[in-house]
Amino acid sequence: MDRYDEGGGHEASTKTLTNGNSEAARRGILTTPPLHSRVITRRTEDEELLNRPVPTLPKARDSEMGAFTHSEPWRVLRIQGEFVHGINALAEVGAGVAVFGSARIKSDHPYYAQARALGGKLAEAGFAVITGGGPGLMEAANLGAREAGGLSIGLNIELPFEQLPNPYANLSINFRYFFVRKTMFVKYANGFVIFPGGFGTLDELFEALTLVQTQKINRFPIVLYGSSYWNGLLTWIEETLLDQQVISPEDLNLLVVTDSVDEARDVIVDCYNTRCWTTWKKSEGAKLDADPPGAPATATDPSKADAQ
Repeated sequence: MDRYDEGGGHEASTKTLTNGNSEAARRGILTTPPLHSRVITRRTEDEELLNRPVPTLPKARDSEMGAFTHSEPWRVLRIQGEFVHGINALAEVGAGVAVFGSARIKSDHPYYAQARALGGKLAEAGFAVITGGGPGLMEAANLGAREAGGLSIGLNIELPFEQLPNPYANLSINFRYFFVRKTMFVKYANGFVIFPGGFGTLDELFEALTLVQTQKINRFPIVLYGSSYWNGLLTWIEETLLDQQVISPEDLNLLVVTDSVDEARDVIVDCYNTRCWTTWKKSEGAKLDADPPGAPATATDPSKADAQ
């Protein structure tokens, strides 16, 4: 490599530098620039946030640009956000009752009128009425609560068919994920009233029974409205599940069947005010000689932990 002498002339032979940076500086050889003049090539976090890739050619919409929103980490964040949104929206709900039933039952059906009447009576008793936000019996309960001047809540779910929000909820929340929505029902309700319905209604029923059985929720009444509709299921539970000892009578301690709107309301009010003592006497568990709620210490088998 060519070097230059002190006078600026060209030397024919290469002179090896032995004095380090000071010698290089004296001869005018370029060294590492001062720290303040260095170019920073690493992007800051703000740059990463504010900058994004763009299409090679200008176009207003490009589905590939949003592909990352379908990734698993992004989905987890969306689920987290849905929990936050639901809890934030429902944080000021006091006493509440979730009313379930078929979305397919029309307004001229007797069950519609009964669900509407129950929504009104629950609102008058001081309870928020929480439904799945859809048509049919959900709509009826929301309508009754709204007519009575109560808090009428609809927790709507994104479905490929059938589910459109009804216009009678004065607080409506939309969910993408069933399990987030189901958490809100249990968290903000002090009991369930379940009208006739299909798989979705049965899903809510058996989830509530499971949570009571495993003591995840306590003093939680579950009212089945319409004895003629539910009798077949109850017969199967008692003659098959109980007979084969896969459940205990205590698992049905707070499950009440009724054909009376007033009784359905009274069960909810009793459990809220007096820890379900009167309600237990009417329950399917009591009919099967189950130990009353709260009695495992004096029960025949104190170790069992079913629906106490």
